[in-house]
Amino acid sequence: MTVLQELIIENERQMQNFGQKLAAFLSKGDLVLLNGPLGAGKTTMTRGIGKGLQATGTIQSPTFVLARTHQTPTAPLVHVDAYRLGSAVELDDLDIDFERSIVVVEWPRDFTQGLSDDWLEIEISRDRDSDSRMLRIKGHGKWQERELDIDPGN
Repeated sequence: MTVLQELIIENERQMQNFGQKLAAFLSKGDLVLLNGPLGAGKTTMTRGIGKGLQATGTIQSPTFVLARTHQTPTAPLVHVDAYRLGSAVELDDLDIDFERSIVVVEWPRDFTQGLSDDWLEIEISRDRDSDSRMLRIKGHGKWQERELDIDPGN
């Protein structure tokens, strides 16, 4: 595991901008894990990823349906909310084609072990005083060799 980038996100717009710019680094077979407390911006970041990938449909939290698939010009974007899942078996039961999709998992816990040798993990922490977010982006497998320097802008 390699820390690729750490940065401060000041607002919702920057979180979405970050996701949109991150999308340029993603391709079929990529797995992105989003960790952070409720309201940290995981779904907002995923909206940005969807925008950057030109995904169809509205990207919203898949809490009750567990996973939503959005078509893009390159590969399906699968947005998973693992919060209500009880085990890795339940995640596997969703029959997600990890090899042919770009998969973003919110609340992954340890449910993703064995799904891929390569993944990008983003930890989001929230400053209670300023409401800003700190992103810590870690690469596993092939992501350890990549350079990631994303400026979320305004």
